[in-house]
Amino acid sequence: MEEECGVVGVALPGAEPQSSSPAFQIYYALYALQHRGQESTGLTVHNGYSAHSIKGMGLVPEVYVREDLKNLTGNVGIGHVRYSTSGDSDIENCQPLVVNFKGGTVAIAHNGNLVNAKELRDELESEGRIFITNSDTEVIAHLLVKQLLKHSILDSIRSVMHRLVGSYSLTILIDNQLIAVRDPLAIKPLCIGEVEGGYLVASESVAIDTLNGRLLRDVYPGEILFFRDGEMESYQLDTDKRAAHCVFEYIYFARPDSIIDGKLVYNVREKIGRVLAAEHPANSDTVSPVPDSGITSAIGYSKEAGIEYREGLMKNRYIGRTFILPGQEMRDIAVRLKMNAISDNIDGKRLILIDDSIVRGTTSKRIVSMIRNAGAREVHARVGSPPIIAPCYLGIDMATREQLVASQNTIEGIKEMIGADSLGYLSIDGLVDAIGIDKNELCLGCLTGRYPVEICGEECCAQLQSRLSDY
Repeated sequence: MEEECGVVGVALPGAEPQSSSPAFQIYYALYALQHRGQESTGLTVHNGYSAHSIKGMGLVPEVYVREDLKNLTGNVGIGHVRYSTSGDSDIENCQPLVVNFKGGTVAIAHNGNLVNAKELRDELESEGRIFITNSDTEVIAHLLVKQLLKHSILDSIRSVMHRLVGSYSLTILIDNQLIAVRDPLAIKPLCIGEVEGGYLVASESVAIDTLNGRLLRDVYPGEILFFRDGEMESYQLDTDKRAAHCVFEYIYFARPDSIIDGKLVYNVREKIGRVLAAEHPANSDTVSPVPDSGITSAIGYSKEAGIEYREGLMKNRYIGRTFILPGQEMRDIAVRLKMNAISDNIDGKRLILIDDSIVRGTTSKRIVSMIRNAGAREVHARVGSPPIIAPCYLGIDMATREQLVASQNTIEGIKEMIGADSLGYLSIDGLVDAIGIDKNELCLGCLTGRYPVEICGEECCAQLQSRLSDY
C-alpha cells in the first residue's frame, strides 16, 4: 500500500499553444480533488516543444502561485494530488513523474497501487535502470519508456498494461500527446468531461463540475484514450473483463457530489443509511452523524427510522481528513482539533451515532467519549460499512491487519472498546444493494479478505481467477 491520489488531464483545442494554458484548469480541478490527497501536488504542461512542471509539498493553494501558472503555456497538461504512507513523504515522490529519454518526454500521474511493483522494479534494476523514487509510478514510467523505444505509443501502453497487476488510473503526457488509461478491473475511478471546447479527464466528476464542464462518461475498464486535435480516440485492452470497483470510494473516499461509475455517491450513502436503519434499529431520540462523511448516511437513517436528525458534533472545516494524514500521532492530534460537541443537542438524549467506517477504533472511542461527556444518556453506534477485516493492497492506506480493530475483535468486543451501548455494522449484502452494482463487479477485499487479483499470502476471489492469466 503506497498511496491514494487524484489525477487530472486536460487537452484544449487548437494547433497552437493557448495563451491561457491548461495550468489553471488543472489547478482548479486539483482543488476539487484535494480530499484525495493533502500531502503534495504537481502539474505538468507541454507547450509543443518541452514540458514544464510545478510541484510541491502541501495543499493545492499553498503550492501554486498565479504568476507561475500564467507562465505555463500549451494545449495539454496533467496534474496530481497525493498522500503517502509514513516514510514516503518527500518531494522526490511528488507527481507527475517526468522522464526524459531519447525519444522525447514522458510525464505520468497515477492513482492506485501495483501488487507486483517490487517484482517489476527488481527486473528493471537488473537491466541497469536507475530509480530515483520508491513509487509505483516510476516502475510504470520505466516500463513505458522501454517499450516506446521499440513500438508505437498504443502498442507500448498495451504491452505495459499486460505487465501490471493491481490498480491504476493514469493520465500520461508523451510529449504533447494526452493519454488516459484505466486498469482492466477499473478499481480506481476515472471519468471524462468536455470543458471549454476541450476534454478533461479526472478521478472524480466534481473536477469537471468545478470547471463548469459536462460529464460525458466514465473511462471503461481497460480503456486507453487518446486526445488529438480536439478529438477523442478510444482503444480497448480487453472487452470481456468483469470490473472490480473499489467499494471504499462509495463508503468514504469520494466526494458525495461525485458520480462514480454511473452512481451518484450521495444517493449511495443515503441508501446506506436507510439499509442500516432497517438492519440495525435502535430506540433513540436523535440520529447524529460523525461529520462530514457520516452526514448523508445519517440523513438516510433518520428518514427510514422516522427519528429526528440533529448534529451533535461540529467539525472544524480547516482540519483535513484524519484518515489520509500519514502517521498515527498526526491523526491523534487532528481528532482533538477536528470536532466539538454541541451539548444542547446531546444532553439527556439517547443518540444514534452514524459513522462511515471504523478502521483502528481509536477515533471512534474518542468520539463516543466526547458524546458521553456532553451528557448523552445512551450512544448507539451505527457504521455505514461492514467490518474492515483485511488490508487494502490496491491503493487505500487504511492500516495493517494487526491495526484493524475488526480483524482482532468481535463486534461485541469493539462495542466495549469504543464505549458504545450498542454497535451495528452494515452487512455486505446491504452495502451491495446500496451501491447498486453487481457484487461480482466490486472489490470487497478489505471486507472479506478475498481480492480480485492474486496477492501473495492472500485469497483471490474464485469468480475472478479466470481473468488473472490474461491480466
